[in-house]
Amino acid sequence: MTRKNAWIAALVAPAMMATLMLLGSPNVKASDQPSAVEVKIDNFVFGPQTITVPVGSTVTWVNKDDIPHTTVSTDGVFKSKVMDTDEKFSFQFTKAGTYPYFCSVHPKMTGKVVVQ
Repeated sequence: MTRKNAWIAALVAPAMMATLMLLGSPNVKASDQPSAVEVKIDNFVFGPQTITVPVGSTVTWVNKDDIPHTTVSTDGVFKSKVMDTDEKFSFQFTKAGTYPYFCSVHPKMTGKVVVQ
């Protein structure tokens, strides 16, 4: 291996390893263990807009926008107070189901939590 090739390999190998770690193995199934998941509110969007979590998981919404927002379940299961920048709201999902939600200040902002 030439010095140039060794230098390129030294730069590329860590990036490839990081990519593989982020992507994960295609044969690994998602854990059925409860988890903690974060949804960021920014630029009038819930991100990710739809999440899937196991029963018992806690979802935390964090307002990263400079505008106040809320997180309100369409079926009344959960409702946050108005959150200013960097404020959080968490809810633990104890039953399987699909939970659509929206921002009561900006009703066109919507999201969904799927609990399996």
